[in-house]
Order: sequence, then C-alpha cells, then structure tokens
Amino acid sequence: MRVIKESFVVATPKGVRTRTRLLPDEVASLALAEIGTHLGGLYRRTLARRLNLGRVHAQERNEWRACDKRELTAESSSRWAGAMTRQAQDQYQLGMRALSTEVRMLQQATSTIEGRLAVGAKKPYRSGSERKGKRRRLAQLRERLTASQARLERARPSLAVGSGRLWSMKANLEAAGLSEAQWRERWDASRMFFTADGESGRNCGNETITADGESVRIKVPAALAARLGKYVHVPMVSFAHRGDEWQDRAHKRQSVRYDITYDVDKNRWYMDASWSYPEIPEVPLSALRAGKVVGVDLNADHLAAHLLDVGGNPTGRPVTIPLAGSGLPASTRDARLREAISQLLHFADAVDAQAIAIENLSFEDSRNTGRETMGRGGRGKQFRRTVAGIPTAKFRDRLAGMAATAGVHIIAVDPAYTSKWGNQHWRAPLKTSDPDATRHHAAAVAIGRRGLGHQIRRRRTGPTQRQRTLRGTPTASHGKSGQTALPSKAPSGRSVALSRTGPKTRPRRGAPKTVRGAANQSARTDSC
Repeated sequence: MRVIKESFVVATPKGVRTRTRLLPDEVASLALAEIGTHLGGLYRRTLARRLNLGRVHAQERNEWRACDKRELTAESSSRWAGAMTRQAQDQYQLGMRALSTEVRMLQQATSTIEGRLAVGAKKPYRSGSERKGKRRRLAQLRERLTASQARLERARPSLAVGSGRLWSMKANLEAAGLSEAQWRERWDASRMFFTADGESGRNCGNETITADGESVRIKVPAALAARLGKYVHVPMVSFAHRGDEWQDRAHKRQSVRYDITYDVDKNRWYMDASWSYPEIPEVPLSALRAGKVVGVDLNADHLAAHLLDVGGNPTGRPVTIPLAGSGLPASTRDARLREAISQLLHFADAVDAQAIAIENLSFEDSRNTGRETMGRGGRGKQFRRTVAGIPTAKFRDRLAGMAATAGVHIIAVDPAYTSKWGNQHWRAPLKTSDPDATRHHAAAVAIGRRGLGHQIRRRRTGPTQRQRTLRGTPTASHGKSGQTALPSKAPSGRSVALSRTGPKTRPRRGAPKTVRGAANQSARTDSC
C-alpha cells in the first residue's frame, strides 16, 4: 500500500481579475487597433531579444531590460516599455517551465513503453502488429524527446505570440471553415499588445490606461501621437463583478492593471482589470478540523458532496450537483463549472461548514502514460477520454478563488484509495438513510474523513478471546460497525494467525480423551 500524503490547506489566490466592455465608435475602434498593432510589433521584437539572450544571471537580465526599455521608450512611452519588457520576461519563464514539463512527460512515456516492450513474445501486447505500432510510437516519442532536450539545453522554448492553435490552423483553412481574410483578422487581433501595469499613487492607479467608470483614457505611443493625439478616449461599461472593490482602489489611487482585447467573432472590445490581494494570514489545518467539513468527489459529469461532522460521521443527505460539459464550447464549460462551484459554496454556507475537502488531483501521470496503463481498445479509449475531460486543474483553481471570496477554506487530501475504500466501507451505511446514494457519495465521505484526519476504513473487529483461527481466514465476527473482521497483518504484510490465550479445548492426536464439559471447566478455571 502506498504511503498516504499529509493533507494541507490550499493557499488563497494572490489577486483578482474582472472584465467589462468598451464602447468605441468606428474612429476610436480603428485607433485602438492601430495602437495595439504597433505595440504588438514592439513586444514581439522584445520577446525575440529575450529568447536570444537565453539563460542568464539576474544582473545580465536587469541590464537587458534596462537597455531594451530605453529603446522602446522612444517609440512608445516609459510605462508601455516597462510593461513590454516585464511581459517578455514572464513569457520566457512560462515557456521554460512548459518545456521542462514536456521533457519530463516524454521521458515518462518512453520509459513506460520501453519497459513493456522488454517483456518477451506476446506480453503485454496481444499481437505482433500492436507491438510494431508501439515501436513506431516509441521512435516518434524519442525523436520529440531529443528535440525537446536540445531546446532545453539551449534554453530556447518554442513560443507562438498570439495562438499556436491558430497558427496551425493556417495550414488547413478549409477544414477550419475560414477564409484567408478571416484567418488574418483573427491572427492580427490575437497578436495585439494592450497591457498596462498599474502604479500606486497615480491617478486611478494607472496613468497609461485610466478608467473612471464612465470612460477610459488610453495613452497613445510616441510614434503615433502626431496622428492620433496624446490620448484616446473610449466610453466603457462599469464593472458589474467586483465593481465596488475596483472603485475603492481607483479612488484610493492603488495600482490596477488593465488588459484590452478584441473579440473578432463578436466584434467587441473588452477590458480586464486585475489587482493583488493583501497578505491574508493562513488558517491552520487543526482549526479547520474543529468544525464541519464538506467532502467533494469530482467526476466528469457531476459533483458528489456530503457533510461530515467533527467526528467524521456523515450527516444529512448526500448532494449531487450536475456538471455536464462534454462536447460544449470552452466558454460554456467554464460557465457551467462556475455554476456548479457556486451551488457547492451555497450548500456549504447553508450547513454552516467552514471547509471543503477535495482530492489533490492532477492526472498528469495518467495523461502521459494513459495508452499503456489505462486499457486498450474501445473501452480504454473511452476511459482515457473521460479522464481527460475531468476539469481537475480548473476546478481546483476556480474553487480556491471563489471560496476565498465566500470565506470558505479548502483542504486538499491525498486521492489514494478514496473511491475504493469509500465504496467498501461507506456505501452500504449511506444507503440505509438514502437509497439513491452512490459510490461517488461514499468517496466524498472518504475524502471528508481524510480531510478531518480520521481513518477512512471503519473499525476493525477480530476474533474473540480463546477463539481459534486458521492462517489468513479470521472468524466472521461482527462488531458495532457491522463490518466483517479483517485478518491481522504482520510487519511484513503477511496474514498471520491471531494469538489466543488459555489451553486448547480439543485434545491432541494420541492424547487421552477427556470429557468435553471437564475440558471446558478446566479452561475456565485456568483462565480465572
């Protein structure tokens, strides 16, 4: 049995982001497109220089940023230049992390196939054609691994400004249902740069893009100021979500970052505002375990939840929250995920629970070696598709952010054996109070108990005193929990016979026979 990792409290998010619409007229819309295109060209040039610089020390990186910022200021402004150099550095670091993850994934996939191919004859693959296909795939993975390792050694990640998927779409526009002009419009819109970092103490927290709730004032780069003027003013829609927090920061001149984007399909301009939270003191796990906890089991099409008291006992009825997103657009799936999390938080508030326990899932290993370890054929493919469709990362991130706003804390637990032990020990008891309880609700109970620090498996019951047992076959004794007794385990993991006290009640072979009642009387006398 694998070692169960310790539970921990998920950290609260460091910032917040909200979005609203801009309402430019035709002239202002053309001006915004020209500004974004000009800044996008400068940003791509800056990113290319950062890629050529490679892996350097902090001093060299600071010198590069100062030099590029001086050159960019002449064509834009000091604040636009600072935002571009900072964004280029962040993008480079993100690309290096993604490249390291790709190398680790390819190494894991190749080692798995190599180990399975090393097994002789038809094991573990059923036919020679299957083994041939695996050898072909292994050669492809090795080729990708060699190229990725070379890029990692040179510290040169592969980056596509705009969208890598959109760039690949250009090779087959007919299948994508786009014309050359439509693709070009989307490509140009995705490569605009419209990011302005905030600065505390300035007007409304940002002097490059200044918003007051009714209009937005955008500073024009120096290269375009002769034709467009010093500023471009655009009407805006006030922030509906977190509008009060945004107004408080703007009035107090606290820093607010703004990002402007253009949606080609809807022909709309959007503006995102983001700012950081102050440092929030962490709540110890022991304090959360002193109250009620809601255990949640995440599945492909629903959330299964159950309330547990301090002692780890399930109370009330299990809850099922639908989460169907298969075959839907990404925006619709994200909206349904937010709706499911909102219902979960409302349930936690209604039952007065101060924490929610979830599994610390990533499915990274399953996705890397899924073809080898998650079944073959149609069933294996369907199972791998189901696993890939579970929004584990998005659920964890969305829940952490929305729970912090609602004042609910998140406990992450090790996912080992939660479904298996929950179904084995808690499904039957749950069905006594609710016939509709499923194994997913039993898994939610197991997750909640682990979050509270209790064991998932119910109390063990063994043979009573002076009761004989054979090796590995304990007597079916039932205790208060109604669970059949389990064999005791030796330190090595082997089943052993339980020790007993008192003399034997059955004579050995060859020994003189005794009257049964006398033997029992002797046993009782000796035990006393």
